[in-house]
Amino acid sequence: MLASRNPHKLRELAPLLAPHELEPLPDEVELPPETGETFADNALIKARAAAAATGRPVVADDSGIEAAALGGRPGVRSARYAGEDATDEQNLGKLLREVPPEGDTRVVYACVLAFVEGDTELLAEGRCEGTLTHEPRGSGGFGYDPAFVPADYADGRTMAELAPEEKDAISHRGRAARALAEKLPG
Repeated sequence: MLASRNPHKLRELAPLLAPHELEPLPDEVELPPETGETFADNALIKARAAAAATGRPVVADDSGIEAAALGGRPGVRSARYAGEDATDEQNLGKLLREVPPEGDTRVVYACVLAFVEGDTELLAEGRCEGTLTHEPRGSGGFGYDPAFVPADYADGRTMAELAPEEKDAISHRGRAARALAEKLPG
């Protein structure tokens, strides 16, 4: 089970963790607030809560973007950067306003996946380095993808312009999922 109801994360992680099958979190399961100071803290908070509520093996993700110009912010607050109920567009807009285009535009996507089953807890991390463009483009992906230009490709495309298999090959979530898949039992 994936400790998330975010359809983008389920769609991204399901093929990466195959042959393990992921299901969305049932509607009746409430996750506690993400109060951790790190991505690992938050992923474990969600995974432990979902595993306790369902009695099933659970994978949880916590991820975000870290801007060098902002000392690593928004980091664990990426999904709530412009406020608790902010949209992807509002979060991206705030980041673009705060990171000057003529300044340090280096960014990193970071992801930690936590797996919890009974007493077994596993963590895996993935990172993807890039730069922030102030001209968002592309219709694929979500979140900060339209403004994230990954260093892995030299053609200047944003994450939102990559084909899904290109993105999965280099993304923070893809790297974390492959690392976790190597550790998973069965």
